[in-house]
Amino acid sequence: MSRILGIDPGLHITGWGVIDYDGFHLKYVAHGIIVSPPSDDISSRLSNIFNGLSNIVEKYSPHEASIEEVFVNKNPISSLKLGMARGTAICCVGVLGLKVSEYTPNKVKKTVVGVGHATKDQISIMVQKLLNCGSVKLDAADAIAVAICHAHHMKTFYAVTK
Repeated sequence: MSRILGIDPGLHITGWGVIDYDGFHLKYVAHGIIVSPPSDDISSRLSNIFNGLSNIVEKYSPHEASIEEVFVNKNPISSLKLGMARGTAICCVGVLGLKVSEYTPNKVKKTVVGVGHATKDQISIMVQKLLNCGSVKLDAADAIAVAICHAHHMKTFYAVTK
């Protein structure tokens, strides 16, 4: 069995979700969000993300992490801020010894919903149906979707290498 931490990075809200995967079944473990107030300075916000993810890794002991790749916004400042949040998340789980896999937003959506341009609401509904985990906030649903995507691609990888 593999425990996977999915991360949907954001400077204001970082979603996270933990699932177990045994090669055939997905099992919901936990999910949530890390909120970093926009009124805080950038170092405090990034520290908040780092510390929040550190606590999650300590509490749930995932074996691997998966994260959504950054997409380029029209606003370069927004892309830079998202990149900083993403870098902080990757650094945190890397420092804690987890392998990090990255997936494009379209790959996550196509894997979980079947459509590469699915909406956040569609992702949330599908995550809830797949894991029978009740209501999930959108950012946390995106993070769980990243973990599900990783689980599906792990299966493909392991099937090919065995």
